[in-house]
Amino acid sequence: MAAPPSAPVPRSPFYLRRPAPGPQCPWGMEERAAAGARCREPPGPPRAAVPCFGISVHPDDILPGALRLIQELRPHWKPEQVRTKRFTDGITNKLVACYVEEDMRDCVLVRVYGERTELLVDRENEVRNFQLLRAHGCAPKLYCTFQNGLCYEYMRGVALGPEHIREPRLFRLIALEMAKIHTIHTNGSLPKPTLWHKMHTYFTLVKNEINPSLSADVPKLEVLERELAWLKEHLSQLGSPVVFCHNDLLCKNIIYDSTKGHVRFIDYEYAGYNYQAFDIGNHFNEFAGVSEVDYCLYPARETQLQWLRYYLQAQKGMAVTDSEVQRLYVQVNKFALASHFFWALWALIQNQFSTIDFDFLRYAVIRFNQYFKVKPQVSALEMPK
Repeated sequence: MAAPPSAPVPRSPFYLRRPAPGPQCPWGMEERAAAGARCREPPGPPRAAVPCFGISVHPDDILPGALRLIQELRPHWKPEQVRTKRFTDGITNKLVACYVEEDMRDCVLVRVYGERTELLVDRENEVRNFQLLRAHGCAPKLYCTFQNGLCYEYMRGVALGPEHIREPRLFRLIALEMAKIHTIHTNGSLPKPTLWHKMHTYFTLVKNEINPSLSADVPKLEVLERELAWLKEHLSQLGSPVVFCHNDLLCKNIIYDSTKGHVRFIDYEYAGYNYQAFDIGNHFNEFAGVSEVDYCLYPARETQLQWLRYYLQAQKGMAVTDSEVQRLYVQVNKFALASHFFWALWALIQNQFSTIDFDFLRYAVIRFNQYFKVKPQVSALEMPK
């Protein structure tokens, strides 16, 4: 998604080969069946068709293809006046900004998908999510799609870091924006949460593709399968509402515009219906950072309670009780366990297939270790009477 020059292109899935058929773990079989029946398009306002150009941009030589797209989108720009800026610290996708004015007032971002990421990212669904969020004032303009990417509006502002999202004035804005996105639903019944189907997909890839090369620091497959079954059984009973979620709200996916006094979220590759508490718990885990992870930065109970009160008040449009806040606190911290497992599996797959210069295996081990460290304490949390 659009981000300032200092912000990386956020995480996206992996370079994968198609997994070989193999036995299915029992807890995941129903997820495969449910996936086929799941509603693919979230309900919302009618959305205009997005132009689609039959142009392919070479990922190792983006500029020629990007300029061809600019000729279609901004025919009044003179090619010799077009300036470009590469975003060099992305995870998988490649991004270049094209503009003619120094202040980048009118700037087109050209994003080229990472190789074979379509195996785990439904790109059509991503476009629908983009349009849906735009229709509700939560996303930039989507200008077009092309054979292997998107063009969209540059979103002005500053990409936040772990040091920012713990500031009360900013985390209040984040809570308000998440509450707004979580209310994007409704005509008819909601689809099932995506969490268990995606976890099953990731576990199956780890099981079939990566098992022989797992590090000694990574739990055995039998342990992973047992823990995933426990997570589904335990978390499904908590009564967390299913809402439209971002599902990947790391710090750099939050853009703060000081002139307008608001935040917006970027990168919608993982967006979809999911448990409310997962989206919040996943964000709380991101207080620890990504490159240099420090779980001492995980928000303290009082910080969480204030954040959750802001969120609930925005969602309900009225004051909320301490019991309501405490209930959500318990749900969020339990679903934060699923977030650790989700991104640990993701990192194992990235470690196997990605060419990005990042220690994905170390990151997977950190997330697994944190899961097992906090599980006893979190499991003991009880819902308020």
